[in-house]
Parts: sequence; structure tokens; C-alpha cells
Amino acid sequence: MKKYVLSALAATLLSASVSLVNAQQQEIPLSPSASKYRLELITRDVQIPWGMVWLNESELLVTNRAGDLRLVKDGKLIDEAIKGVPEVHAERQGGLLDVEIDPNYSENGWIYFSYSGYEGEGEGNNTSIMRARLKDMQLVDKQLLFHGYPNTDRVHHYGSRIEFDKQGYLYFSIGDRGQRDVHPQRLDHDPGKIHRIKADGSVPDSNPFVGRDDARPTIYSYGHRNPQGMAMHPVTGDIWTHEHGPRGGDEINIIKAGANYGWPEITYGINYNGTTITEETARDGMQQPEWYWVPSIAPSAMQFITSDKYPDWQGHLLVGSLKFAHVVLVELDGSKVVGHSKLFEGAGRIRSMATHPNGDLYIGTDGNGIYRVVPNT
Repeated sequence: MKKYVLSALAATLLSASVSLVNAQQQEIPLSPSASKYRLELITRDVQIPWGMVWLNESELLVTNRAGDLRLVKDGKLIDEAIKGVPEVHAERQGGLLDVEIDPNYSENGWIYFSYSGYEGEGEGNNTSIMRARLKDMQLVDKQLLFHGYPNTDRVHHYGSRIEFDKQGYLYFSIGDRGQRDVHPQRLDHDPGKIHRIKADGSVPDSNPFVGRDDARPTIYSYGHRNPQGMAMHPVTGDIWTHEHGPRGGDEINIIKAGANYGWPEITYGINYNGTTITEETARDGMQQPEWYWVPSIAPSAMQFITSDKYPDWQGHLLVGSLKFAHVVLVELDGSKVVGHSKLFEGAGRIRSMATHPNGDLYIGTDGNGIYRVVPNT
């Protein structure tokens, strides 16, 4: 019996090993729709357009990771940067990060930012969330809503995407800050988490860890490595994220209240030097990803496509690849990921996406420019 168990275990490990090797050798196929659309340049003058959001039909707000906030109006980048941006730690992966508008923006004018800020206790910095209004090319009425604890002098894995759900709650991500054995599994630390607050920064009573002395009340889910994609599913209202794995193991997740997504206890990735992080890819009480990539694509940006301007992509999800410089079409059957293919090979390191009120998709790339996706005619 013992010999049989050991043989079965060996066969299982061999099968898993073969599956991993096969996965590592797989390439993302070219989408059949790739030739139907092209990228039309809007501007090259925002070096790292980390976040983008449309304020109205004519104004696109863009964060440059270096720390400046820019406005594209009527298709042209305004020369003057917006004033009043908070001080950011613009080093390595830190800087001025994501941007989003209030669901009632047309009535209240609130704009939300994530950035690597110096607020909070201790040396160093962490991910901060601020809201402000824009008036005459200057941020006014600034309110700090959140600052991550604890500060650290690390310059990696800030996250940070932000997204509202249908109930008006604001979700945002903080990466593990490059300290995987310190933060992601600790509920008294903010890094390695998805957080949820109200639009004014207060904490919803329904957050899963409210009232616990050993937990930060804004935490909604934990065990994350570095989520740089976040979007609300247009039908279900669920918050979806994707996050960077180490070497392999980039994930797409649907966020559930109080759930543990496993990092670094379980992962489909390995260390950058090829050594093992953990033998486990699954464990009771920890969420499995909806999809994962081996090798890593280095995902950034995430957008559900609802516009009938892109019928081949309607009802599916787009994810940017920093590593391979293309867009990944993540094919969905409702809320189930059923496949993937690639678009816009060689476009550049895809950093951000935003959908115009008329349904046009805009894509921001590192160094190569901001583009509008248009059909080939």
C-alpha cells in the first residue's frame, strides 16, 4: 500500500511537472481579429501614462508616473501640467499612479488618485489615496483618504489600481512592497491587499474585518503580490483584478470579501533565479485564480469591452502586457475565462486603458505614446 501511494505521488508530481513545462512552452496565439483594428497616435509626450480616465467627451486625464498630471483636450495634449499634485516618491515602481472619477462626477467633480506618498508614520513611503477637484488646471479641495501602513523604503510593488463598484464603494490595490514574507498574510499590515472604502474615505461597516483588533478595517481581500489591473465586470458588478506573479504565475482573480488569494503560500510561479518559492499551488481556504500565465506576461491595465465598436471583443476582457509589448484578449464565457489571444504586437509596454463615453478604446504605452483603437477600413 505504501509503495502504491508513493508511486501514485510520483506519477502526480511527474504529471504536474510535465504540465508546467508544457505551459512554459506555450505561446499566446495571434487573435483572428488582430488585423481588423489599428492604433492611431494621440500623443507621445507622456512618458509613462500609468492611469487614464475620461472626465467628459472631450477631456482625458492622464497620470505620468514621474509625478505630473496631464490633460488631453479635444485630441491634443495641453502643454501645461496640472498644478497641485501631491508630492510623490517617483523612484522605480513608485510615483503618480492610477486615476478614477467619482460615479457622480458630473455632479460633484471628485477625482481620485493613487500614488506613492510620504504620509503616515515612519521612514519611507507607501500607497496613498487622495481625492480632489480640478479647477483652472489646478487640483483644489484636496482630501487624503488613505495611507498604507507601514511605511517602507522599498521601491517595489505599490499596486495600485482603483475602481468603483455599482454600490459606489472604492476599491484599490496595494502590492506586497517587495516583502512577501512580511505583509501579504498579515491582516494588521496594508500591503498585499485589496482595500475597500466609501467615496469619502470612511470604512464600510460591511467590510469583512471591521471590528477585529488584529486587522486593518479597510482590507477586503489579502494574499496578493502586486495587482496592477482592476475593473468592474459590467454585468455582475464583481471586481476583477490581475496581478504580477514572480517568474510565472501572473493571475486573474475575482475579488471576494475576506478571501485569501494565497501569496506567497501558494503560487504557480518561481523565484527569478529559478529556485522554488513553494511546492504548493493550491491549499484549502485559499482562492485559485480564474486564469494564470506561465511564463509571465507582466500584466498592467485591464478593460472590459462593452462597446459595439469592437464586435469581436464585445463581452471579453483586454489585459496589457508590459513584458511582451502587446494586448491580450482574454476570452470570456460570462464570468469564466475560456482562452486568450494577442493583439497589437510590438505596440510597446502596455500600461493603461480607458474607454471614451462614445465607446472608443484608448491605450497608453510606456514611451511609445497614447493611442486610440480604430477599425481598419
